[in-house]
Amino acid sequence: MQGISIRSAALSALPGALWRSTFARPNGGCEPSGGSEPYGQGDPDGPFPADVLGALPYGFAGRIVARSGERAGGVAWHAAPDGGGCFPDGDGWIYVSNCALPLLGGVTALRFAPDGALRSGYRILSGADRCGAGVATPWHTWVSGERTPYGRVFECDPYGLRAPMPRLAMGLFAHGGVACDPDRGVVYLTEGEADGCLYRFRPDDWGDLTTGVLEVMAGDPGEESVAWERVPIPALRDHVPLREQVKGARKFAGGGDCRYSGGLVCFVTEGDGRVWAYDAARERLTVLHRTAGGADGGPAGGADGGPASGAGGDAAGDACGGPGGGADGEITLVAGDRTVPFLRVTGGWTVAGSSMSPAGDRLYFSCRPPRDARPVPAAVTVEVRGPFHDLVRV
Repeated sequence: MQGISIRSAALSALPGALWRSTFARPNGGCEPSGGSEPYGQGDPDGPFPADVLGALPYGFAGRIVARSGERAGGVAWHAAPDGGGCFPDGDGWIYVSNCALPLLGGVTALRFAPDGALRSGYRILSGADRCGAGVATPWHTWVSGERTPYGRVFECDPYGLRAPMPRLAMGLFAHGGVACDPDRGVVYLTEGEADGCLYRFRPDDWGDLTTGVLEVMAGDPGEESVAWERVPIPALRDHVPLREQVKGARKFAGGGDCRYSGGLVCFVTEGDGRVWAYDAARERLTVLHRTAGGADGGPAGGADGGPASGAGGDAAGDACGGPGGGADGEITLVAGDRTVPFLRVTGGWTVAGSSMSPAGDRLYFSCRPPRDARPVPAAVTVEVRGPFHDLVRV
């Protein structure tokens, strides 16, 4: 269910299974008869739900650009596609996708021409372990985290010119989500453990993740006011886990998707289905809402007893998309304070890695089949093109 928010200028497409109202799981697409042929209505007899295209608004079309186990742009497209992002590339653009396979994980890139034709495909990270979360940095690199105990963070070159580099100072733990805060020059990271933490990395130089200070959120359970404490030993494998190194570290029930916007860090906790908002300026933490799929089934509130925002939403709720959006299986467009449900997927397919092209006219995401499907269909990576800005125009 990994997945992170992606944006093109003021427009965002918000993914993630637990972001039902703030972030919604994107899923949808359609397969053309050929990789460079016009957009079609897909294969009605294929395993991917063809009725998805029927739900596209007028003026939009979709196609499958890559299928797991088949070649795309000269590279074998990976199984278990997860977090993804787009980058400008001269007159075209690049889409990168994490691979969440154990031991065989990594990142693969697709390079597109101005007309949308697939120019090439290539690997930018190989041999990693369960790469789920990822984020595009302001300096046009791709940060990919391993979701394993003592998992690493890799900084990758989406253009394929430089070798990927492990950024050990960002911590060895199960990386659940990652978001860049260019206003303060920090990177936020969630931890995908049942008693995981929220971390922030302060690089010595913004734009260089080689060295810096890793801190963990601390404070009394249930309190809005929080503080940050330095993690003593962030990068020693088989040492005391990071979440146990600082007394008073706030614990969360399985950190997942994470996003930064307008001074707020929004993230989900998968174990209890809550959406949290951290106000970086005020250093206060609140719960925006609890999703319908929350594991505890109780009233909205923090995984550690944290306070929930009012039903009508507050400043944090409005900035992060606010409650009351689409149901699970939808993708929602967000521009400023406007949210527009865009697409719904059926058949139990799940989505990750949604990202807008630099021009904001194409949306990319990957769709994975239901776990109980027999025979198991291949995962697909989808492109939808159209006038996205018209949908959210006031």
